Amino acid sequence: MSLRRANQARPDLEEVNASAVVDTGALHLCIPEHLALQLQLSPLKQREVQTADGKSHLVDYVAPIRISMLGRECVTGALMLGNQVLLGAIPMEDMDLIIEPSRLKVSVNPLSPNISLSLAKGTR
Repeated sequence: MSLRRANQARPDLEEVNASAVVDTGALHLCIPEHLALQLQLSPLKQREVQTADGKSHLVDYVAPIRISMLGRECVTGALMLGNQVLLGAIPMEDMDLIIEPSRLKVSVNPLSPNISLSLAKGTR
């Protein structure tokens, strides 16, 4: 899937288009180091991260990164990890996107097709 990324604090820098992998088991946006350098994102702090193989890693956390796709947008932080962009559950929820597993596709939530819907308070 194609995803646009930009440094929210540096509007003078050009946005970057690239493909991303969607992972429903991941929470955060993960970007490779070369993309963080290209967007001139500086590490804010380090976080301990557990990967799918069960290993823990200390990685840089960078922000603010603006991501957009399918007419939706959010500003978030990203873990500098791996060699490809990985879109996790938090930015997907923020953009109100859903996964259609049978079609191997990410789509806009059909319950809110025109504007992102967010829940400010959970209901029972």
